[in-house]
Amino acid sequence: MIAATSVATLVLVAAIVLWRLEDAQTATAAAPVPTVPVTVEVLNGIGVDGLARAVTMRLREQGIDVVSYGNAGMDTLSVTEIVARREDTVPAARVRELLGVGNVRTDPDPRLLLDVSVVLGRDVVDSLFRP
Repeated sequence: MIAATSVATLVLVAAIVLWRLEDAQTATAAAPVPTVPVTVEVLNGIGVDGLARAVTMRLREQGIDVVSYGNAGMDTLSVTEIVARREDTVPAARVRELLGVGNVRTDPDPRLLLDVSVVLGRDVVDSLFRP
């Protein structure tokens, strides 16, 4: 009787340990990877009404912190310009990946309180807003 109780206790303890180990592995696999916030301004470089706002909404859905949007004061830009405003170009590359278009360049400006400036070109309309 004592042996049977000991075996049952041992099996129960082993099951609990395995169950907790499995839960820990699942929690580790499901834990979101922390990301550094990317602050962006979006400027319309082609004069299409509402374009900067539409792209802003798409970027925000992807976790990008768009702090401002508006017009760039031009309306003929053919290729989107994604400008890294810090020495680190990783945020600009991330925005480029999300948009799927544009050229990344570096033009650091410590006066700007953002990581990336995006000036939208015609390639955004062709890429993002195709039917």
